[in-house]
Amino acid sequence: MLNLETFKTVVENTPLISIDFIVRNKEDKILLGKRLNKPAQDFLFTLGGRVYKDEKLENAKKRILKNEIGLNIDDYNPKFKGVFEHFYDDSFVDDNITTHYVNLAYEINVSYIQDLPKAQHNSYIWLRLNELIDSNQVHRYVKDYFKTGENN
Repeated sequence: MLNLETFKTVVENTPLISIDFIVRNKEDKILLGKRLNKPAQDFLFTLGGRVYKDEKLENAKKRILKNEIGLNIDDYNPKFKGVFEHFYDDSFVDDNITTHYVNLAYEINVSYIQDLPKAQHNSYIWLRLNELIDSNQVHRYVKDYFKTGENN
């Protein structure tokens, strides 16, 4: 892990690679969490995290799915949805530093989830696609995952 000052320099000067999971249940609802941290603080967002240096993508998916959602990747077959870019005017390290993510989105279907972590999100909600699209609480980058034929 990088110390905060080094990571601040990284965020200020390079894009970060992240993985987000679009989690659907049997009722075709999508799981979103209310973000505690910047960027996208207080918005409903999919669950995910960044890829660490020297971490293979398969290992990152496994770690993020376990840490952020409490699921074992061996029980799921994440479907790749595309590459997306997220640009924010702030960052969790400093309000005056922008954040640029290159995001790899994956979708999984679940039957049941319990005990979701509270480190990144303080509450969770399941929304139907039309509710997600119509909500002002859902971040626009989450809505991009559902625009057909477009990768931003």
